[in-house]
Amino acid sequence: MAKLDPKTFGNFYRVLTGVVVPRPIAFVSTISPDGVNNLAPYSFFNAVASSPPTIVFSSSRRAGSKSKDTLDNVEATGEFVVNIVSDDIAEAMNRTAAEFPANVSEFEVAGLTPGASDIVRAPRVAESPVNMECRLQQVVNLGEGDHQHGLVIGEVVLLHIRDDIIDGHRVNHHLLKPTGRLAGSMYCHTADVFEMVRPIYQPDSAPAGTGEQR
Repeated sequence: MAKLDPKTFGNFYRVLTGVVVPRPIAFVSTISPDGVNNLAPYSFFNAVASSPPTIVFSSSRRAGSKSKDTLDNVEATGEFVVNIVSDDIAEAMNRTAAEFPANVSEFEVAGLTPGASDIVRAPRVAESPVNMECRLQQVVNLGEGDHQHGLVIGEVVLLHIRDDIIDGHRVNHHLLKPTGRLAGSMYCHTADVFEMVRPIYQPDSAPAGTGEQR
């Protein structure tokens, strides 16, 4: 089995993103202090707490000679929206991944519709089946030099979800059709699902004579 040291193995990032898969995609919409809408995808993203409902995504500080608009806007306004990428808008999402000037709205580039949020100023992606309005809790700085990142921690203050996708607290993933991120230019569909019921510990079912409880 190969052993890869991140400090010495070239392009370790490619291996890391190739094995931590599939990753959900945070399609993050923000608004600048000057009122310019911004939209960009991030696959270093997940939900990390339920009370308060908390999500995180990570963004590099810079892209070439310019700073990242999303991170600039989040830190300036303290607000953002995470939109879920479904298969229906995956190609539009990909069009926003280029580094556009700060005065360009990626909504227009992608042909997507900015919808009004209820609590935060940042717009929602109207075509996305799920939008999470978030308030910034903290940005944790990671890395050094040209490899600095900001880990954005946000509290979900309101969630919008398409009516046909939710029944009580159950989400229909066949209708949600979230797009998964793999490595490089590769993505995946996630509608091929299977179920495994979580086991419940039963003290009386421990194997006899082992002295262990499972």
